[in-house]
Amino acid sequence: MANGSNEPQVYHALALPEQALAKGGVEILRLGIINDELYVSALPAFDTPAPWGEVLAEVTKRLGAIYAAQKTSLTKKDIMVQIAEAYLAEMGASPVKAKPAQSKPAKSKSKTAAKPAARRKKR
Repeated sequence: MANGSNEPQVYHALALPEQALAKGGVEILRLGIINDELYVSALPAFDTPAPWGEVLAEVTKRLGAIYAAQKTSLTKKDIMVQIAEAYLAEMGASPVKAKPAQSKPAKSKSKTAAKPAARRKKR
């Protein structure tokens, strides 16, 4: 073999969901990691690329639920935020720093307030 090993190489594929086996359907995306490299097969299932954003959002939600069920210290929302932050960073977005909460200015006790310019009478 090319990698110098005599051991057979095995690809561990996930099983199809039972609903797909029972109802049929179309696989639109398959991902695999081989030697730390991501491989992607996709079917151009939509007329425009925008629906892929909806697919990726739904995948994020489902991954959040899967991880939350396995890792009890994290909530689904926490996991979704971590995935979204990593996604945005990978896409080149600048990190957003949380701004400290600002207190509201004290209300004026004066009953005379300036009228907005649009409401002032013209003289």
